[in-house]
Amino acid sequence: MANTTTNTIYVLNGPNLNLLGIREPETYGHATLADVEKLCAAAAAQYGLTADCRQSNSEGELIGYIHQAREKHVVGIVINGGAYSHTSIALHDAIVGVRIPTVEVHVSNVYTRESFRHHSFIAKAAFASLCGFGIEGYRLAISGLAAKIGANAIA
Repeated sequence: MANTTTNTIYVLNGPNLNLLGIREPETYGHATLADVEKLCAAAAAQYGLTADCRQSNSEGELIGYIHQAREKHVVGIVINGGAYSHTSIALHDAIVGVRIPTVEVHVSNVYTRESFRHHSFIAKAAFASLCGFGIEGYRLAISGLAAKIGANAIA
């Protein structure tokens, strides 16, 4: 079968990110997950990419999305693993296993928060990590991912 590489990137959001705009707005801001998805679609389009945005509160479902990314020849992944970033060796292993360029992103600056948030298993599998930029971090992550995979900005 021929390689059917797409121009699709996955933007994966983990537990409680469906509560953006509601949950702790002093930490996460007032933007919603729908705002994040709109931002990601626009940012990806600037590089001729398509953002396929998905959210799950289930670790297993997130792992399934990562495995599916390989099967569908997705060219990159942006992931906010939420609390799973700090606990999930399984997400780490899935990212390493699929060998797809991955950027980790967090809305808040995890290093100014509780010490248990200072370690990320996902960061060890990703080629880059961003935190503390609010939802703008997703735009920065997509820009960095585009550079990594050689996708140039389109006019």
